[in-house]
Amino acid sequence: MNVEDMILVSVDDHVVEPPNLFEGRLPDKYKDSAPKLVHKDNDTDVWLYQGQELPNVGLNAVVGRPLNEYGIEPTSLAELRSGCYDIHERVRDMSANGVLGSVCFPSFPQFCGQLFAKTKDKDLGLTLLQAYNDWHIEDWCGAYPERFIPNCLVPIWDPELMAAEVRRLESKGCHSVSFSENPAKLGYPSLHSDHWDPFWSACEDEGTVVNLHIGSSSQLVITADDAPMDVLITLQPMNIVQAAADLVWSPIFRKFPTFKFSLIEGGIGWIPYFLERVDYTYQRHHTWTGQDFGDRLPSQVFKERVITCFIDDPVGIRNRHAVGLDNITWECDYPHSDCTWPTSPEDLAKSLDGVPADEAAKITHLNVMKHYRYDPFQQRPKERCTVGALRAEAADVDTSVRSRTKRYDERGTLASDLAAGRVHGQGS
Repeated sequence: MNVEDMILVSVDDHVVEPPNLFEGRLPDKYKDSAPKLVHKDNDTDVWLYQGQELPNVGLNAVVGRPLNEYGIEPTSLAELRSGCYDIHERVRDMSANGVLGSVCFPSFPQFCGQLFAKTKDKDLGLTLLQAYNDWHIEDWCGAYPERFIPNCLVPIWDPELMAAEVRRLESKGCHSVSFSENPAKLGYPSLHSDHWDPFWSACEDEGTVVNLHIGSSSQLVITADDAPMDVLITLQPMNIVQAAADLVWSPIFRKFPTFKFSLIEGGIGWIPYFLERVDYTYQRHHTWTGQDFGDRLPSQVFKERVITCFIDDPVGIRNRHAVGLDNITWECDYPHSDCTWPTSPEDLAKSLDGVPADEAAKITHLNVMKHYRYDPFQQRPKERCTVGALRAEAADVDTSVRSRTKRYDERGTLASDLAAGRVHGQGS
């Protein structure tokens, strides 16, 4: 495989929101109520909102740092690569990495807008959420529409409002939204409830992809307070198997037979066994559990309705046909700690070694283009979309690893702090 000829679209990246996010987007009565980014005496930046401090946790934006500086201590914008929060520098970093397109998830509002959902004044919460979405579509994605796939938030506290926002977003060209992998963990009805039917119905009508990102249940995988951080990091991606099981056995797929879910940052290596297990479970137990897939198996429905993605997953690629080739997508995860920037093409090529060119093309860009209705070639000639062409445009970008942060004394207690809820990260 010629790395220079690859076309890469990432289905999972992240934005660290800039301080001017809400400027010019709120009515006068809410201008003073919006979250504000402030610099603290300890040289960290936090968003202040209704008495809460919302830091950007280190692992959310460590791209370009030495591995020994990774950690989850709060950081400041000055410690980050400017591509984390500056759209123009983000595109340059994407080009330097040979990445054509990107789906970006939020940071301080959390993956499914938990921050806005917790706002007691629901009119304020909805106004802020819609302002955030408009910024994301118009300023972030709109600055380079051929490079980004909009992905917005919905007001999870009201399914009718969620449906209305899905339709409003569709009118603005946004075909995907971020939702919780397990809303029951957030205090809402589960995926097995009909509570969410107005939302699902709108997604069905509009063909909207529902993204379920790991951590969007505000739950971290803490096995014990004294477990090393390695346990959490190991288990976190595979934890999305719980959402996969909920989806398969929920009534959603049968009541709403066409729109798709996407399992974000969960990897794919576990999926073949999962599909074997759900089929085995169905065949042995459906007569008394009441499940009915007609003349199909749960695994077939999963492959039709669920988009999957991976960062680095050679085992999953070797088993790609068992996973479901037509739904596999790739992610860079910029600027999080699992991110492969700036060598994503080379790293991915190792996993794709021996994969036929037509199958590799599906995985690297064709599947995500199809499912998310994204066609960059309408605005950018295909020959300018390859890894080699993009890198040539960003030859001056400094991709060297260099120190950007200072160390903090409390590092030894971070795992226990997370378990106790004293440190709030992306999934909190």
